[in-house]
Amino acid sequence: MKRNWVSWLTVLSTCLLAAILNLAAAEDGSDAKANQLSAAERQAGWKLLFDGKSLKGWHSYKKTEPPKQGWVVEGEWLKCVANGRGGDLVSDDEFNDFELSWEWRIPPKANNGVKYLITEERNQAVGHEYQMIDDSLVKDPKASTASFYEVLPPSPDKPLKPPGEINHSRVLLQGKHVEHWLNGAKVLEYELGSEAVKAGVAKSKFRNVAGFGDKIKGHILLTEHHDEAFFRNVKIRELTSP
Repeated sequence: MKRNWVSWLTVLSTCLLAAILNLAAAEDGSDAKANQLSAAERQAGWKLLFDGKSLKGWHSYKKTEPPKQGWVVEGEWLKCVANGRGGDLVSDDEFNDFELSWEWRIPPKANNGVKYLITEERNQAVGHEYQMIDDSLVKDPKASTASFYEVLPPSPDKPLKPPGEINHSRVLLQGKHVEHWLNGAKVLEYELGSEAVKAGVAKSKFRNVAGFGDKIKGHILLTEHHDEAFFRNVKIRELTSP
């Protein structure tokens, strides 16, 4: 009888350990297939912006088709080729209130970013940028990873992974409220049109851009800064205004 109890306890311990490991894998997404939505995500309204195979759903700024060079699909990643001269990638669709999620990695000394509130009525692809950069290059926190580039800095204790490793980012925009998330932590929040945003814009290179800092319906944009960068699991869900 004693041996049977020992055997059962051994089996139970093994099962519990397996369950814990499976739960951990599910939480960090390591067991999930890249560039695919789960049934729960589809039910929640998520849709992919990158299908894992092509540039479908994207175009060059002020054009109707994606670039012929500079952006390639490499394995499960959408790769911005270093010095590929492909220009920025703009989503075909526009969004008003949304939650945007993506994974990314960059090599040392690289710079990139994701922009939102992009309108093609401007001469340049100017919008609010979630900065992605090797922070060793940065002196001003307003230019560091997860900042509202040039306008507002993120939390100084943000959980940024080093160059070469995979980071997960999110932007939430609902009404005039905006949040920047990095690896599961909220690192910045602000209100569109607020005094803090107006003050930050006034001190930035965007001070002469009409309407910068205001709420508009706009495109999502993946920037091209002549450096290598990788994106996957780029997805979005539209929200209702508060």
